Amino acid sequence: MSSIEIQRVETGGLESVLDCLHSPSSFLKKFLGKDEISRYVNTDELEDYDFWWQEKGESLSESVDKSKTPWLKMYDESGKRIDKIEYISEYWDLLYEGYKRGIIDKVFEKDSVKPFYYILYIITFYDAGLGCPYTVSLSTAIPISKYADEKMKSELLPKMRRKGRDVWQGATWMTEIKGGSDLGFSVETRAYEKDGKWFLDGEKYFASNVGAELAVVAARPDGAPRNVKGLALFLIKKFRGDGSLNYFIRRLKNKIGTRSVPTGEVELKNSEAYLLGKREWGIYEILDVLNSSRVSNIFGSVAVIQRAISLAYKFASQRFAFGKNVVEHPLMRAQFDEKVKELKKCFALAYDAVDLYDKVWKETPPFSDKFNLFRLISHIAKYYTAEVAIQTSKWAMEVWGGLGILEEFPVERLFRESIILSIWEGTPHRQMLDGLEVILKKQGHKLLFEYMREKARQDEFKIAKIKKVEEFTQKFLDLDDNEREKNVETLFKELASLWE
Repeated sequence: MSSIEIQRVETGGLESVLDCLHSPSSFLKKFLGKDEISRYVNTDELEDYDFWWQEKGESLSESVDKSKTPWLKMYDESGKRIDKIEYISEYWDLLYEGYKRGIIDKVFEKDSVKPFYYILYIITFYDAGLGCPYTVSLSTAIPISKYADEKMKSELLPKMRRKGRDVWQGATWMTEIKGGSDLGFSVETRAYEKDGKWFLDGEKYFASNVGAELAVVAARPDGAPRNVKGLALFLIKKFRGDGSLNYFIRRLKNKIGTRSVPTGEVELKNSEAYLLGKREWGIYEILDVLNSSRVSNIFGSVAVIQRAISLAYKFASQRFAFGKNVVEHPLMRAQFDEKVKELKKCFALAYDAVDLYDKVWKETPPFSDKFNLFRLISHIAKYYTAEVAIQTSKWAMEVWGGLGILEEFPVERLFRESIILSIWEGTPHRQMLDGLEVILKKQGHKLLFEYMREKARQDEFKIAKIKKVEEFTQKFLDLDDNEREKNVETLFKELASLWE
């Protein structure tokens, strides 16, 4: 189903989504259609998981958030280094339920990433932070399936597809203390060969899902140039062949939100590693790893937008002020209508990113035009949906008034969680500059306009809109390099308007 078709389901404001506003599974079913979803996930199972969250998951999630940062047990009673993360038991009940539902397994069962994102939408509606462990696990499983040798795939993928508490989780560790945007400059982790095996030495400063059984890691082999082309992608296990720790956790981070995923600092000391794919493919593999995470961020942002509107509506419908419920006041009602229209636009944009990624996720370098089209749309969608999620969550707090800033009510937490969406998998600046690179080097804008025209069919309004944005883009590209970079956000806003 195309984004054009999705947008045509309903064109109105608040009234058009009231029947599905408070249920992520109902929202997906309405805007995608039961047939589309059932190709990848049993709709009854999706609705059952939604119901599980309402009956049990939300209270577990609240307990995890209120318990704040977990603690790190570095040694056992004998003095052995174990680096065990101690979470309250509710966290593990919450986390393993998603694996039990097959969030990773279904990707390989159905040979499609769509089941992952449909299940993830349910999760992030209720707990945005919990989406991260599943996301980085998928972002580990995919490069293993694409770049590892058959022996490694047969050993590791079955463990990552498990549905019990013995599931192996993944993690993606790229960022070091100097930052994550300029990997060519910031990555100092060293990779070296000894007796035909690879080893890593270095530190990762933002290590999400720390404690995972597997991690894909960006490192620079000895002798490689100090730029992005000198990087390679490696896989490490939590334990060495002799059973000892293969990486060490220095500490866990205290964060503003996303307490449903442990984030820490990792030390790599002579860590056993496996080179994934071809050494010269390193930066392409690293960027490829980020693709699935970026799409998760995009789809998760839309779920957060829906959640924010849902919480705002529930409150405004029962809050009485100046003679009637808040939602009945014309200004508030107009704001709800506008937020719902934005939700639909973001969902249409996000679905296009998911749909295109599903068509290219198995590609390896050199990538196709369709892959480059996906890249551009994903950069537009990540930039746009994350910011809308933040603003909509902030607006929901305003609807709640003074109660909105109190930890005892849910919108305060939702705002905390939403802020991180613009940082995960690349800041807005990074999305715009990477998207500009796709335009300049891969002619991504031409691929985009061709794609949108094909979807518009005979819709005169859409065709006229595409032509207008196309003319704007050409004028933008006529600018010199400095002017293009300085004004790139205006271009991204215009490109995002194609989904209105």
